Amino acid sequence: MLIWIDPANERPIYEQIADSVRRSAAQADLVPGDKLPTASDVATGLGINKHTVLRAYQELRDEGLVDLRRGRGATITPLADELAKLRKEAEALARRASSLGIAQPTLASLFAFGGDNETKSDDVDTPPQVGTRELAGTSASADVDEQTDSQVHLPTPTNPQTQTRNDNPEGTR
Repeated sequence: MLIWIDPANERPIYEQIADSVRRSAAQADLVPGDKLPTASDVATGLGINKHTVLRAYQELRDEGLVDLRRGRGATITPLADELAKLRKEAEALARRASSLGIAQPTLASLFAFGGDNETKSDDVDTPPQVGTRELAGTSASADVDEQTDSQVHLPTPTNPQTQTRNDNPEGTR
């Protein structure tokens, strides 16, 4: 799992961290029962304050994607499976819209909400492609290529469900 942040991005870092976890769940890189790394490990790897990471984890808890328990850490909930299904459905919808000649901004406008929840194309974050800071394994050391973009590479979760998910030839759980 990678946690991406871009310090030059106007979005708060805690939101970038939460987005990174959401993206991993939507891509089925995280499945129910997987444990997220400790806030201290992420903070050290990214060179940020631990409370910034905790705020991201709390936001994910409030959404129902993470179960956050003192002493047991942050665990991915069954909502991750539903998020992955929604992502596949959204990809199919985007392919269909493209085949009909519908432009991306038009399709995006179908999902825009009024008021404070209005969705803007600028709100969509994509991971930076260059200049990364990585945290490998559980150590707190980081390799810095550039100071503008950061990522944390976290160990593969140890959940037994995670270990067997690639054994299914149909790719379903």
